[in-house]
Amino acid sequence: MQQVSKLEYLTFEEYLAGEPVSDVRYEYIAGQVYAMAGGSELHNTVAATFHGMIENALPDHCRSWQSDMKVVGKTQGEHFAYYPDIMASCEVNKGDNPYIRDNPCLIIEVLSPSTQRIDLKEKFDGYTQITSLLEYVVVSQDTPYLRIFRRRTHWQAESFYADDTFTLESIGLTAMVKQIYRRVKKEVGLIN
Repeated sequence: MQQVSKLEYLTFEEYLAGEPVSDVRYEYIAGQVYAMAGGSELHNTVAATFHGMIENALPDHCRSWQSDMKVVGKTQGEHFAYYPDIMASCEVNKGDNPYIRDNPCLIIEVLSPSTQRIDLKEKFDGYTQITSLLEYVVVSQDTPYLRIFRRRTHWQAESFYADDTFTLESIGLTAMVKQIYRRVKKEVGLIN
């Protein structure tokens, strides 16, 4: 998602209290809130297709969400709250707030030119501090390419291209990269 405006300092508790009644979604980083803009058609199609693949592969005791469920945590002692493009968890939520998750096993962000730096730096730094997280995946919206960062490999990137097969170990999904792009083949160069 794109960051479009920055507001004044809020405590984490003030942010959590105001978010359910807000007409606009905000992400929270160390006292600052950032209004979120919608994604492009290409971004949303790639995310929706990938989410459908994940939803079909999930064990019954797991759940997944697409872009409207926020994940919370701490990095360098500061709270954060983000809305990942896709998130899955196979555990019961620890808290009693139905609008947040603090224990995902899988987080996926679909990269766009305006979010790539944030997804690969700030969000990566925060997400990898979540003790339940097993995999963080970043997916290009413009070309058939994804990277998987796994806890078991100390968050080293594994790259996969159109004809490669990848496995999301956290949920038991094995697929070809080009399946994520099946509805946008022309836009990402899979067909002329």
